[in-house]
Amino acid sequence: MIYTVTFNPSLDYIVSVSDFKLGLTNRTDSELLLPGGKGINVSTVLQNLGIANTAFGFTAGFVGEEVRKEVEQLGVKAEFISLDEGVSRINLKLKSIDGTEINGRGPRIPREAVDALMTQLDRLGADDTLVLAGSIPASMPDDIYQKIMERLDGRDVRIVVDATKDLLLNVLGHHPFLIKPNNHELGDIFGVKLSEREEVVPYAKKLQEKGAVNVLVSMAGKGAVLLAEDGSVYAAEAPKGTLKNGVGAGDSMVAGFLAGYGESGDYEHAFRMGLAAGSASAFSEQLATKDEIKKVYETCKITKIG
Repeated sequence: MIYTVTFNPSLDYIVSVSDFKLGLTNRTDSELLLPGGKGINVSTVLQNLGIANTAFGFTAGFVGEEVRKEVEQLGVKAEFISLDEGVSRINLKLKSIDGTEINGRGPRIPREAVDALMTQLDRLGADDTLVLAGSIPASMPDDIYQKIMERLDGRDVRIVVDATKDLLLNVLGHHPFLIKPNNHELGDIFGVKLSEREEVVPYAKKLQEKGAVNVLVSMAGKGAVLLAEDGSVYAAEAPKGTLKNGVGAGDSMVAGFLAGYGESGDYEHAFRMGLAAGSASAFSEQLATKDEIKKVYETCKITKIG
């Protein structure tokens, strides 16, 4: 079973306003309301690919109840911990002004809720996969990723970490099965600018040497690179298509990789599935469907460079 954790889920209110005027009343041309958060995005794409999974996390208030309902309607098993105080966040995303967003803060997460999450995680074991994605709310301990991995140490759980800088670096010693920085995040870690596929390889290798099993680097329009556990290095150009929505593309790549690896255990196929899923979501108004991913998969060209 694949499990995802979203510490701070949201309802994403995605609107388009063709002629936005500051300081005046504006009316939307289109509206979309979706459950949001990186872990939930991974769960959604996995479900779209026909892969059963369970979403963990924290919800609060009437917004939290709507998040739960929306996630369950997608077919994902929602096992969110309901908080007694606060309200889950609503994120406003204004598509028509260069991806402008206003994101809510979300509720305070008490120690008791964190303990309850840890108890949920205790049931994971061999053949399970856990996806830890995104930032950590200020009300939670900043070493929560490490604590989770320490708790699961020795249980043969595959753990995926999609986080930035110290959050990522601090868990490498626990040997996450997959990490997925983008080229900018990878460059920030080492204080360099990385813009070409060949440039990311030595720095991704450094993260592998620090403990990551597989390193998948997304590069938006420049494609992606995978350094696999078996020593293979794969690179790919970005598939051709029209960018409609960059939100969730990286999460879709994680879902596609896990789906591909689960099907075959083959890293080249997993990489191709990840690239296809990430690109298909970028080419869609919403997160990609199975048919959209399959269509892009047929156009992906993978090169083994090491």
